[in-house]
Amino acid sequence: VGQFCTSPGLTVLIDSEAAAAFLGDLARLLASAPAGTMVHAGIKSGYWADLSAAAALPGVRWEARGAAAAPNHCQAHAALLETDVATWLREPRLAEEIFGPATLAVRCRDRVELSAVAHSLHGQLTATVQGTATDLIDFAGLLGALRRKVGRLIVNGFPTGVEVGHAMHHGGPYPATTDSRSTSVGTAAIQRFARPVCFQDVPDELLPPELRRANPRAIWRLVEGRLTQAAS
Repeated sequence: VGQFCTSPGLTVLIDSEAAAAFLGDLARLLASAPAGTMVHAGIKSGYWADLSAAAALPGVRWEARGAAAAPNHCQAHAALLETDVATWLREPRLAEEIFGPATLAVRCRDRVELSAVAHSLHGQLTATVQGTATDLIDFAGLLGALRRKVGRLIVNGFPTGVEVGHAMHHGGPYPATTDSRSTSVGTAAIQRFARPVCFQDVPDELLPPELRRANPRAIWRLVEGRLTQAAS
């Protein structure tokens, strides 16, 4: 029900027959989707309040929303809103997250408008580019713009959740996270809780065990620029 940090809440397309067909299918599927359960009533009420406020802005249109009544106060329907680039650039509120199963489709007339949307984005956790091999070459500049806006760049896929793995990066430029230099999930997340300390000319016996010449814990260390487990 959209309660997912990397839920794709913003879809940007260049107008074409394929784009129109995609949005039509998406609207039809979302309109027929059953309500889903949110974590608690406060999240559901916040979702509908934010969604309704965005939909009320001039230049924004409802494209789809569930028609059936939600079974209880914790359930919500998916929704699809649509707007154009002029409205997107004029209404900064549209860039704010709607936490829940809502998608805003921004329709562009050409690649110039597509680039304008990409450059206007605030920091995000992820961005996905869908396209053919030729598209990816033609729109290489778009990937260049997005990599400065996100923590994870995806091509022809969908953003995963998170796992504790070496490749996992769950962060991004502000306001996606407060520090874009680290990740909140994954093995590199230890950097969020560490700071560098230099021990200069400290006697060996006063150093932490990890730094002593004998390497009593037999850990991997960088010594004189070389990774080693040997004593130094």
